[in-house]
Amino acid sequence: MTDDIARLAAGMADRLVARRRDLHRYPETAWTEFRTASLVAGALADAGYELRLGGEAVRRESMLGVPPAEELAAHMERAEAQGGDPALIGRMAGGLTGVVGELKCGEGPVVALRFDMDANDMDEARDDSHRPHREGFDSVNPGAMHACGHDGHVAIGLGVAEALAALRDRLNGTVRLIFQPGEEGVRGAGPMVDAGALDGVDYLLGGHIGFQARKTGQLVCGTDKFLATTKFDVTFTGVPAHAGAAPEQGRNALLAAACAALNMHAIPRHGQGGSRITVGVLNAGQARNVIPPNGLLKAESRGETTEINDYVFARAKDVAAGAAHMYGVDHAVAVVGRSASGGSDPELAVRVRRIAEAMPFFEPSGIVDSVDLRGSEDFAVMLAEVRRQGGTGTYVMIGSNLASGHHSFHFDFDECSLAPGVELFVRCVFDCMTLPALVRA
Repeated sequence: MTDDIARLAAGMADRLVARRRDLHRYPETAWTEFRTASLVAGALADAGYELRLGGEAVRRESMLGVPPAEELAAHMERAEAQGGDPALIGRMAGGLTGVVGELKCGEGPVVALRFDMDANDMDEARDDSHRPHREGFDSVNPGAMHACGHDGHVAIGLGVAEALAALRDRLNGTVRLIFQPGEEGVRGAGPMVDAGALDGVDYLLGGHIGFQARKTGQLVCGTDKFLATTKFDVTFTGVPAHAGAAPEQGRNALLAAACAALNMHAIPRHGQGGSRITVGVLNAGQARNVIPPNGLLKAESRGETTEINDYVFARAKDVAAGAAHMYGVDHAVAVVGRSASGGSDPELAVRVRRIAEAMPFFEPSGIVDSVDLRGSEDFAVMLAEVRRQGGTGTYVMIGSNLASGHHSFHFDFDECSLAPGVELFVRCVFDCMTLPALVRA
């Protein structure tokens, strides 16, 4: 069996690279992954998977940070022009771009794998030192770039789908492949959980190319210390006035926003674990001779536990309210993303290590049991749901030489990691299916 899996993965290496490069050229950001999701759905359907799309895969009422309707419509048109399937795209109207594919292979456990699809909100480098530009597969979509490796994740996920479909007569259980929108900004996992994508899952696998496994041949078998986070916008609304003749008639939203930004960073750290607060954007004002009537903060809180994050976010809301009161302006807080804390289950990480040690691609000295993420990833939301049902999961990091750090406009990774990534996940699925299914009340 292991020889067959290795042979299947190696045989698709060139197609994995081609698919990754196609996805890299046409990146799509959160809730606009229409082309990507339609290609995923089409490939899964062709391989014999049962599909859930649209409202069956994403709960509309749970979506956060969704672009305006006219922007979504423009992205749908662009996706069709760039080769997406119009019929499938139509089923994702409103940004419902999650895809779930299921392969039922008799009695046995339900094993789910999650692959994120979205790109970053940034422009890609346009110089010959950057391989995607030099070799002609850099982004053609302004303001969007695969700067975190999600193009590689999708390529691996579809490779896994193809391999498992070819071996389905040897599987005992159900494979559920979850292709998630909106990981950047931690927006996509919650609405998929609320739509039932994790219902009945016994074993959950997810992962990332690179990150803390920055050399080809390395592997992290489990990841801990996912930081809980809340992404939020604060809008301040004041009153404009002539800055010279009647400043007393104005209500200064810029000062309120600046006051809030400074004092959010003064929130005391938490004694029970790590905590973070960051104001990443402050936009305010309209003209130099007008008392500023508008202000916008884009900020985030984080915590080593969900409770610590809740504390920081609650204090941040207090600060915003206090700043608004001080300057006599109105304010509103909008949550645009959230994720829980969490970490991998050691027992499943041990099984991943055993599988990796049998694969020549992974260097024995480069296989690590676990690392602390010290960042946020909404895979934690899915993992929490699986654990709530009594299941288990782990999040791996597949080693890859990186041209630059994640979220850099020069980001690129070693495509030699794609085929071994497929092999690893397929082997893990078979391994999980030797374990019992969860006994549910």
